[in-house]
Amino acid sequence: MKLSGAQIFFECLKQEGVEVIFGFPGGAVIDIYHEMPKHDIRHILVRHEQGAAHMADGYARATGRVGVCLVTSGPGATNTVTGIATAYMDSVPMVVFTGQVPTALIGNDAFQEVDIVGITRPCTKHNYLVKDVNDLARVIKEAFYLARTGRPGPVLVDLPKDVIQAVTEFRYPKKVNLPGYRPTVDPHMGQVTRAWNLLKSAKRPVIYAGGGVISAEAGGELTRIAEVLQAPVTTTLMGLGSFPAVVRDASGERKPHPLWLGMLGMHGTFRANMAVQDADVLFAVGARFDDRVTGKISGFAPNAKIIHIDVDPTSISKNVSVHVPIVGDCKKALQKLLELAESDGIPNVGELRMPWLEQIGKWRETYPLVYKQEGEEIKPQYVVETIFNLCGEDTIITTEVGQNQMWTAQYYHFSRPRSLLTSGGLGTMGYGLPAALGAQAAFPDRLVIDIAGDGSIQMNIQELMTAVCYNLPVKVAILNNRFLGMVRQWQELFYERNYCATCLDESPDFVKLAEAYGAVGLRAVKQSEVEPVLREAFSVPRPVLIDFMVNPEEGVYPMVPAGKDISEMLLV
Repeated sequence: MKLSGAQIFFECLKQEGVEVIFGFPGGAVIDIYHEMPKHDIRHILVRHEQGAAHMADGYARATGRVGVCLVTSGPGATNTVTGIATAYMDSVPMVVFTGQVPTALIGNDAFQEVDIVGITRPCTKHNYLVKDVNDLARVIKEAFYLARTGRPGPVLVDLPKDVIQAVTEFRYPKKVNLPGYRPTVDPHMGQVTRAWNLLKSAKRPVIYAGGGVISAEAGGELTRIAEVLQAPVTTTLMGLGSFPAVVRDASGERKPHPLWLGMLGMHGTFRANMAVQDADVLFAVGARFDDRVTGKISGFAPNAKIIHIDVDPTSISKNVSVHVPIVGDCKKALQKLLELAESDGIPNVGELRMPWLEQIGKWRETYPLVYKQEGEEIKPQYVVETIFNLCGEDTIITTEVGQNQMWTAQYYHFSRPRSLLTSGGLGTMGYGLPAALGAQAAFPDRLVIDIAGDGSIQMNIQELMTAVCYNLPVKVAILNNRFLGMVRQWQELFYERNYCATCLDESPDFVKLAEAYGAVGLRAVKQSEVEPVLREAFSVPRPVLIDFMVNPEEGVYPMVPAGKDISEMLLV
């Protein structure tokens, strides 16, 4: 069967099970858009190509499937770079298709020509420039395979206009043949046994889980091994939801999981940071020892033997020296560990762990997460707590980046994988709203909320129009403190309160802006209005933006100053 490149494009996507594409057309991809109405794949027209990349990212994080976006050449392609880098830093499976000028014009500074393959080489798992239509199906097959296997990540496919117009015989490969790419997913049993023996002899073990646990769908195994070991669990920002922060008792009431420490690191809980610093065995699963987690590396977990499971061998001992490395898929490694645990259990493990868990309980009671409520002033933490109290476990939360992100991590208690979508590694302001749309497109019946700051929401607020056009009923909760809050906090603490270029007093009226886009705009100015406004927003089957006027100088605490050990926290 002979097909054009544009037809092959859609046949390949169907073979990969693609349901939705986030995109923006242009001359270089107009043949693909001309073909699009003939195919049963949903297309969501964004308002900016960066939004398309973040929507594909949000779709991928929420579902575990590969997200797809399609843009034109030149600025259309370069506008996706922030979204690609965001996905790369957080290991999100995504395939980005970009248009390109005809092959004969490449290198001639043709209209809207840019070397997007060269530009994205450092922030993609792999990228392709397709020069022959006969290679197109193979390349697309490989792109999806690379994006989803091993350590997931974004793959870019650059499509010259003449390749898309050319015709050839279509055959979709059944397998990929990439001799240089063989990710190690099966862990070495000898290393797993070493890890088990170390965990079995530990007196003060701590499990430290990252986003790799969620990517590997290993949350169940992580919870099981923690309970077998009676070991407390902390996670990175990306790992939130991999372990249940709360569980429901027989009456259905939510209570903290007894082994949950909260997030660790710069804005981690006191008990999590202290437990890691005092641990004798630190069991890292699918985490990469980011500097926001470790603080001063030389002082990180000074008393601990470290076990590290990761599918990416380059992550092991990159930042912190590891005593027992295990290269492999997190789920498979934890399953092997559980098999050992079943055959070689720990006698009286509850009694053995009691002194350690009692010590952690004292840390929890001495320095819990707190904030001071004063009168009717809205505290941002209260808004996040109220959202949590009103929402079920099925809710998907996205965030922007800054204080809003950290308050969400601290005060919203995630208990399911893929319920928090946030830009961890790159820290991309403007991520939350388009990511929420991607998640809502995948799950139209679930409640999706973007918790935002008044600074970050303005970086991609144009996507509110996309939400209205496609009736994606996301809720945006702006914690409006009239500042670029996290930078202001640093200026307050370390730069003599010199609030240079962080004041946002001259922002738009967000309620009117929402209404201008055709969404619902709501506002709360005192604490007693928070819950009624949220209930109203959740009852409306349309996009809603809520402007919470919060205390402008509220800070995120605990906080570890840059360059300090994670035990050297500033507390409220």
